[in-house]
Amino acid sequence: MTPSRPSVLMVTGAYYPELSGAGLQCRALIRACGDRVRFSVLTTAVDPALAVDDEVDGVPVHRVLVSASSRIARAFATRRLVLATFRAAATVDIVHLHGFSRKSRVVIAIARLLGKRVIIKLTSVGHDDALAIRRKGGGTFRSFRRADRFVGVSPRFAQLHADAGLPAGTLTVIPNGVDLERFRPPAPGEREAIRRELGLPVDRLIVLFVGFFSHEKRPDVAFRAWAGTFDSGAESALVLVGRTESPYHEIDSALAASIRRDADLLRCGERLTMVERTDTVERFYRAADVLILPSTREGLPNVVLEAMASGLPCLVSRLPGVTDALITDGESGLLNEPDDLPGFARSLTKLLTDAGLRARLGAQARRMMEAHFSLPKTSAAHVALYHALLAGSVG
Repeated sequence: MTPSRPSVLMVTGAYYPELSGAGLQCRALIRACGDRVRFSVLTTAVDPALAVDDEVDGVPVHRVLVSASSRIARAFATRRLVLATFRAAATVDIVHLHGFSRKSRVVIAIARLLGKRVIIKLTSVGHDDALAIRRKGGGTFRSFRRADRFVGVSPRFAQLHADAGLPAGTLTVIPNGVDLERFRPPAPGEREAIRRELGLPVDRLIVLFVGFFSHEKRPDVAFRAWAGTFDSGAESALVLVGRTESPYHEIDSALAASIRRDADLLRCGERLTMVERTDTVERFYRAADVLILPSTREGLPNVVLEAMASGLPCLVSRLPGVTDALITDGESGLLNEPDDLPGFARSLTKLLTDAGLRARLGAQARRMMEAHFSLPKTSAAHVALYHALLAGSVG
């Protein structure tokens, strides 16, 4: 007999108040599912001040402190993860991993030992898609394959799943969802009011970048593309929102230092704003005129979903099966080849100098989110998957 209300343990690499794209999407999904599912969260954390056993939004959260400072520290972290997983997974029906890493092998082994169903959400092409995992070796791929079901956030994952030799029927494409009430276009006069509150210029167009300062997100390319628009006559400012320093290995503090040096050389520092962290990123979307995201690897970028829902025209790297599943070039945004700096500068100039184009792309972007990427739609798909998995009708 299947339960009327599935019990699901969400497993993430970071969870609020620590931030990651997967963690933010996991939290949004939990909220959207509401009382249809009984959730708990198992997450790793790097801040020793955070409680091991906690509640976030009324949901139990179990944290495992991790540190890469030494081999001994990593060994103790693995022991803590084993104990925490046994405790957290013992009373649930499904273990739902958001992403796949070395720690995931431990979680999957314990979940299987306890007789739990396992779902892996694939979050980043080139990192945790099936083909990338197969290339990491037999043991890792065997662990990966033990999942009952895979969720790919964009069509590219389905192709890579097949390329890795896995049955097509074991993967479901469910895109990340976006909260259309939180992320919405600004009301008349709201953009200027928010800018004043945030200390941003009211009399200039604002180009926005949101993301970790990592080499894959390319904040340095965003800066140089913006600098390439200076001769266009468009008065603009650049706002970079994202962590510049962190224990997480993806973040490289040298990128922020380099951008600051280049801004000083170009004498544009007064037009550059860097925001380390915010819990109200929606205000920055409503304050901005254009979003730029020149990243080289994504699964389905939350930033682009949020910006499009906010009615922002987006200039994004063309990543086949990922960003072109979100944006139709020239209709709901602009796509550019990754690392083509002159191309990004030209496209950004086009957006900054054509208010009609910005309005048209932004309006179509919002319609796209309303039609296909709302949280009610994506949460309903997850609830249906949980029930089908427990009923034995998938996998």
